[in-house]
Amino acid sequence: MLDWLIVGGGIHGTHLSLYLTQRRGVQSVRVLDPHPQPLALWRRFTTNTGMEFLRSPHAHNLHFDPFSLVTFARTQVGEPLARFIEPYGRPALELFNTHSDRLIDRYKLADLRLTGRLQGLTRLTDGWRAETDNGAVEARRVVLCIGMTEQPYWPEWAHDLGTNVHHIFDPTFSREDLPLWKQALVVGGGITAAQTAIALALRAPGTVTLLMRHTPRIHQFDSDTGWITPHYLDGFYHLSDYTARRKMIVEARHRGSLPVDVAKELERAVQDNLLIQQTDEVVGAQRTPSGINLHLASGDHLTTDCLVLATGFTPHRPGGEWLDVAIQNYELPTAPDGYPIIDRTLCWSPGLYVTGPLAELEIGPVARNFIGARLASERIGEILR
Repeated sequence: MLDWLIVGGGIHGTHLSLYLTQRRGVQSVRVLDPHPQPLALWRRFTTNTGMEFLRSPHAHNLHFDPFSLVTFARTQVGEPLARFIEPYGRPALELFNTHSDRLIDRYKLADLRLTGRLQGLTRLTDGWRAETDNGAVEARRVVLCIGMTEQPYWPEWAHDLGTNVHHIFDPTFSREDLPLWKQALVVGGGITAAQTAIALALRAPGTVTLLMRHTPRIHQFDSDTGWITPHYLDGFYHLSDYTARRKMIVEARHRGSLPVDVAKELERAVQDNLLIQQTDEVVGAQRTPSGINLHLASGDHLTTDCLVLATGFTPHRPGGEWLDVAIQNYELPTAPDGYPIIDRTLCWSPGLYVTGPLAELEIGPVARNFIGARLASERIGEILR
């Protein structure tokens, strides 16, 4: 029996595996994930968007040492400071990935991987059995590090349009494999939509339209930095009503926003006629012989033969049917929105822990982010002190 089984091998799961093995000295750890390599979906999604620099500062890296990435950059040949952008010293994606690869290789994190998809949980007298599509795994402690990555949000009007309709967060989508289009359309209002539209426009200038429901909303981060300090969190923790906590989380997030540098890049692309930015909302769509015809709230129409959705993720609790069954079988406590009610150490039930979106009602608005992964690891690590 394992000491720890981490379910999910993205940023959160990989960070936790590094934290447990190197910071807490735990030896019996495995990471269950459908993808054999760490950070597989992270790499695919960031490649698809054409991201050049992270939105997060350099301190929010895969290591538990906040200075690890900067220290690593200084060892590289060339001008390491050129690989950061202000404010907050945000690293280039290439630098972040190279640093992550070095950590994965140095600490042999890939060797911890178990390839498989979780299909059910069974409580044991001294732990849990994880039923997967590749056999069963038993562990004294299981940590659910599952995110929103398998539930991209598809607007109602986009459901039945057939081919040439893509979602940037579809795990099977590849921007680089798109056949050349006559007129591409990106739908979305945040950083992902802006970066995707710019990347497509660089491939075929003048053939891309970015359709946003609102004018660009400028925020450096997707929630204020105060949400990692007691200044904001004290009021959050004083709320015993989990519906009120959820309301506070929703209001704290700057959904559909982008930082100043991406906003300026988008503005330059429009001025240089690389792409068209239009503010409107789709109210209906239909397939025609010439492509997809979109009906807009203003009364206008747009036609495209390549529609790319950058509309984020559905807000419901990740996990799916197997988690619904576990909640019912073992009376796992949930708030009215279906998300776990957990204690300070992110324990949901004896031997069962959560991070990422599942920990939002305890960690707060930053739970899904890089810093959320670090905060979650430290909370879970409290039980090992």
